Amino acid sequence: MTLTAAPFDPKQLRDVLGTFVTGVTIVTTKDAAGVAHGVTVNSFSSVSLDPPLVLWSQAVSSRSHSAFKDSEHFAVNILADDQVSLSNHFAKSKDDKFNGIPHTEGVAEVPVLDGVAAHFECQKVAAYPGGDHVVFIGRIVQMGRSGKRSLAFGNGRYMVPYAHDLGPTALHLGTSRPAQLQGIRSTIEKLPAVASELGDHTLCLAVWGNHGPTAIHWEPSSRPVSDQLRPGLVMSISRSATGRAFAAFLPAEMTKALVEEDLRMLAMEHETLAERKQAFEAELQEVRKMGMGRAIGSAPSLIHQVAVNAFSAPIMDAKGNMVMALSLTTQAERIPPDWEGNIAQKLAAAARRLSEALGYVNACSGPLEKQISIFQESDKNSA
Repeated sequence: MTLTAAPFDPKQLRDVLGTFVTGVTIVTTKDAAGVAHGVTVNSFSSVSLDPPLVLWSQAVSSRSHSAFKDSEHFAVNILADDQVSLSNHFAKSKDDKFNGIPHTEGVAEVPVLDGVAAHFECQKVAAYPGGDHVVFIGRIVQMGRSGKRSLAFGNGRYMVPYAHDLGPTALHLGTSRPAQLQGIRSTIEKLPAVASELGDHTLCLAVWGNHGPTAIHWEPSSRPVSDQLRPGLVMSISRSATGRAFAAFLPAEMTKALVEEDLRMLAMEHETLAERKQAFEAELQEVRKMGMGRAIGSAPSLIHQVAVNAFSAPIMDAKGNMVMALSLTTQAERIPPDWEGNIAQKLAAAARRLSEALGYVNACSGPLEKQISIFQESDKNSA
């Protein structure tokens, strides 16, 4: 009996296929003239361990198809979770895709991209027709792994994978080291007592995630500030107390790109980006001086839709690194906006105790204050 495939709507087929979550790669090669080519691909798969074989497929209509068809070598670059822009760059049809893209030359001078999670340099051993695509099979000649977390793609969007047994908290730690995870768990366990001490206000535990300050736990109150209290909520860096705390106390190399993007998006019409950066750095100076972030509710919050007052204090680990933020948010009329207010100071004291529980020594007069003085001295030197 001969089976005849029913016709499918192309968009529907693409959507159904898209439910299969994959990694994201950029496959590269060089043609006979020595011109480098690269294309974003998620059709990559392993084939065999012995011999070590992998495959990927390319549309025959692709602009670079002839280069891959005729070349004897290619490299599969498995993208890291911070390389979304690189994926988008190579997904577009353009000339000289490698202009300004850091890379080295591997086997047969095929480009290997910098900063990837892993890569395979392959000798092409076969090519098979597959409808409107060609399937290329390559034998791995060389490979490498950086230890970075890989990028994923599914349902039409980029994703970041995490270990199922650890939960999404692992995403925000950069690794899934048990000590860090246990630190978060133990901190969350202490929050009900902290909330009781601070009064009937909403508390948030946040970490620095892939898109900035990210809520991982809300300790509710009987008077919640809004219905937007969900884990995974990403807050503005420049306009939230939590974002200001992270921007002030994390190393600049960790925050710079996201801070600049946040300022670019939220710059006022009457000011230039340079002026907004200068104003924000002045705000951070005050945050470092006071030891916590603050946001005063003169207008309704974009997230909560009511005017709020918020404070956010850093939680430090045993090495003096900021690993979490403890934030308090409530309706503006419920607490004064003063740095020295009773609630603000209780929040700071609670964050110090939580830091000490993670092994942070002399939280009242030690590394945090030393870190603040280092920031201030650095600013003096650069002025």
